[in-house]
Amino acid sequence: MNPDLALLHPYPFEKLAELQQGCQPPSDLPHISLSIGEPKHPTPGFITEAVISHLHGLSAYPTTAGSIELRHTIANWLDQRFQLAGHIDPLSQVLPVNGTREALFAFAQAIIDRRKDPLIVMPNPFYQIYEGAAFLAGAEPYLLNCTEETGFVPDFDAVPASVWSRCQLLYLCSPGNPTGAIVDAETLTKLIQLAHEYDFIIAADECYSEIYFDEALPPVGLLQAAVAAGYNDLSRCVVFHSLSKRSNAPGLRSGFVAGDASVMKSFLRYRTYHGCAMPPSTQSASIAAWTDEAHVAHNRHLYREKFAAVLDILSPVMNVTQPEASFYLWAETPIADTDFARGLFDQYNVTVLPGRFLARDTKQGNPGVNRIRMALVAPQDECVEAAMRIRDYIETLS
Repeated sequence: MNPDLALLHPYPFEKLAELQQGCQPPSDLPHISLSIGEPKHPTPGFITEAVISHLHGLSAYPTTAGSIELRHTIANWLDQRFQLAGHIDPLSQVLPVNGTREALFAFAQAIIDRRKDPLIVMPNPFYQIYEGAAFLAGAEPYLLNCTEETGFVPDFDAVPASVWSRCQLLYLCSPGNPTGAIVDAETLTKLIQLAHEYDFIIAADECYSEIYFDEALPPVGLLQAAVAAGYNDLSRCVVFHSLSKRSNAPGLRSGFVAGDASVMKSFLRYRTYHGCAMPPSTQSASIAAWTDEAHVAHNRHLYREKFAAVLDILSPVMNVTQPEASFYLWAETPIADTDFARGLFDQYNVTVLPGRFLARDTKQGNPGVNRIRMALVAPQDECVEAAMRIRDYIETLS
């Protein structure tokens, strides 16, 4: 067996299940889960119909690179959404993937040179796929704490040159999971300059980029910052996008990777051996989804309503504020986050995720301690009911 498998940590939901052992939540209160970031809004009917109406494509093997039509559709969306001024080539800089989770993991396997004592720099807390990808690629994770003092984004200015010199890959998550914080354009530009200076690749996980609250201020993207700074070839920049959150289609398993043509060429070669071509019906549904913005705007409207209602209930009793984007609340707890999550489940049948399960201990501490992640993915009435129970629970603690 690969010895690096022993380095992998239990997934947060394994830890959560262990934490809840022995609890007996009240049977008269229906369970409400705010722990998993799985969108629950209905998948738009036109996406479902596109899958069904294109099942005849099952008689042919799809190509790893995807159809030309899908790659053009994705490139057009990127160009319009992130103001790329045409600096995105659908044939050499876009690659459809079966969900960004597998792509984020595979990317590290494809580009890390394990012979050179590599580091993969990543935020802390983080999406655990980044860490697992680092271990199984033979790299060491280097964690940058995201705290309230830093606006919940890494303090990149505090990273020493010795770290950047070993860095082969930087994972970004903007908007962030679990914090919802956005890395601004100025910081992205500095990171691109550092990538060129120290010879590393930036992998920007932008899966939450289309869930934001001000229609006039969509989150900036890495490719957008690159073009604005004159890096029109998008060198050392790669972004990951998904239809799971944007279009409420997690079961479709559809996303894409786009950016530096030379990096994408190597990643395509890796994926050809990996054997992960997107099914033709999924490609057709993806074309329909990336072409339509009305359902995405409606999705944001639903989240705005939920955040307003939930924050109205919770703000008076806990330190919690609306994030810049995403569908998470990253709230401070009055007691240890694990005790809070266990007690809330045991007494009120509401599941939240302890923050420490999403982060790792560092010399500066664990930035997830005394915080919980709440995913406002359930219907509004359930989110409101959960918020009321959480408020009642907090009031019993005080």
